[in-house]
Amino acid sequence: MNRITKVAIVGASGNSAKYMTSALLAAKKHTITAITRHDSTATFPAGIEVAKVDYNNPSSLVSALKGQDALIITLSGHTPNLQETEKAIVTAAAEAGVPWIFPNEWSPDTANEALVKDVFIFGSKVATRKAIMDLGKSQFVAVSTGFWYEWSLAIAPASGIDLVNKTATLFDEGETGVSVSTWPQVGRAVTALLSLPIKASDSSSGPSLTDYANKVIYVNSFTVSQKDMLASAVRVIGTPLSDWKVTKESAKERYENGIKEMQQGNRVGFAKMMYTRVFYEDGVGNVEGKGLANEALGLEIEDLDEATVRAFERAKTAQVFS
Repeated sequence: MNRITKVAIVGASGNSAKYMTSALLAAKKHTITAITRHDSTATFPAGIEVAKVDYNNPSSLVSALKGQDALIITLSGHTPNLQETEKAIVTAAAEAGVPWIFPNEWSPDTANEALVKDVFIFGSKVATRKAIMDLGKSQFVAVSTGFWYEWSLAIAPASGIDLVNKTATLFDEGETGVSVSTWPQVGRAVTALLSLPIKASDSSSGPSLTDYANKVIYVNSFTVSQKDMLASAVRVIGTPLSDWKVTKESAKERYENGIKEMQQGNRVGFAKMMYTRVFYEDGVGNVEGKGLANEALGLEIEDLDEATVRAFERAKTAQVFS
């Protein structure tokens, strides 16, 4: 068969994974299995099979993955022993003979060495891709989405924009564009990729999954600056810009202060460090020049203000950074 039909997801109850499973269910082309810890109480929509595993017993993970055509990994950056956990998962996938892995990417461009050097957490993504290649049993498709728009804009230390209190801190001049994706767009991208033929056929001139094998590929919803996001917030919330408190801060100084705060155990510092780095004027946050897969995958053009509405609703209840 030249199609992916059986898909397993690790972390299926997480933020972006919910949109992946929703889009996959809507496509009605795949059998979806959520891989969960044996003591998990997570619930899933009808139509999703559940396989409970003991991560301390690798054979249980191997058994759950046998027969799967593809594995999607979506783990929080705060997962304990993240890199070791990811390696254990891809090692089990190799032993189970899973041919395709979508590793725990879902981030800005981790193929950019300067960014990976400055944002340490991205190193695990590079290590996981290398582990898959070294194992030699699976091919990967690493989907770089940029930061999630609704998540990021709703958290003031991350975006610099406080939608609830009507304040904004612009990094440098606030004019550096970064590529971001909404959660629904991430779900559509994953579903489109998993719906491609595995190999190109003579009867089709479109892309195949093999075209993206062992590559970091790029999708987005928008490439926007802080000023673009602030303008959208002004339109959505209806409060004139003159009623907002807008200040400026050096992106480099904010990044460095974030590191210091993080070293003191302040998770807000982690947010500042990670998010501010993509807004440097070196352009690491803008991947349009590397070529987007949006058109090839048939991804729709989205409305910025509609996404900002969702961010505003989330900002009303979101934790400062969690």
